[in-house]
Amino acid sequence: MNASDRIDIFLDKLIEDSKEYKNLKTDKYSLSEKKKAIRSLMNIRMPGNLSKELLSIQDDYLKEELSEKGIVALSDIPTIKEQYGSSFPFAEKISLWQGDITRLEVGAIVNAANSQMLGCFVPCHGCIDNAIHSAAGMQLRAKCNHIMNQRRLRYGRQYEEPIGTATLTNAYNLPCEYIIHTVGPIVYGALNNQHRQDLRSCYENILKCCVENKITSVAFCCISTGEFHFPNDEAAGIALETVSDFLKNNSNHMERIIFNVFQDGDREIYREKLGLGV
Repeated sequence: MNASDRIDIFLDKLIEDSKEYKNLKTDKYSLSEKKKAIRSLMNIRMPGNLSKELLSIQDDYLKEELSEKGIVALSDIPTIKEQYGSSFPFAEKISLWQGDITRLEVGAIVNAANSQMLGCFVPCHGCIDNAIHSAAGMQLRAKCNHIMNQRRLRYGRQYEEPIGTATLTNAYNLPCEYIIHTVGPIVYGALNNQHRQDLRSCYENILKCCVENKITSVAFCCISTGEFHFPNDEAAGIALETVSDFLKNNSNHMERIIFNVFQDGDREIYREKLGLGV
């Protein structure tokens, strides 16, 4: 089966699986339109039963997509000491890497989740939550739903995931071993000290999760920036300060901490704060 056939079969299966779009006609779609339709149908699918056949076709498709994007191994990501000769504290354990976090073959990547913990339902949305769920596969939403159902049995039907926690799941079709999901603070209006402490808690609890689960490399996204409106400059400062404080007492637990950025502006902010120049 070639890649084009795999795309057609997967799209047909998703349409067949859909309650709302069973009559969607895609025979005149271009390849890019078919891929967009696939991601859209995955994004809007509510958690529920996933047949072995559907998962098998999905997994083959996502493996092909990952192969096209290319896997980035930890050994391919230099530390800031190796790359820049940096004298920043623990420079031999810190990396700054710009690109798609779903390509990273590391111990864990961090997902900036929302309080429902089910991923982003907006078709092809540009947030990291959408990107991670789309690349990991529909199993991830099913697993997160199971976790949330268990927590609602314990804490009540209205339970939402609190800000600052860290939830570990498998990574499914991603090259990393695990995903650590955290809900960052949302900034409405002026930034305040509670926002700052909440963001610190995200980083602290993710790092604790790594230690508890013997995860020795983790890639942080820019938690709470973008859609959550935390100022990028101050968010980077809190991230670096919290990681540095952690490494003072736990450096033996971590081989690498990667600050993953996607936007050029975030890269320049981190370069400045790490003393790497601009």
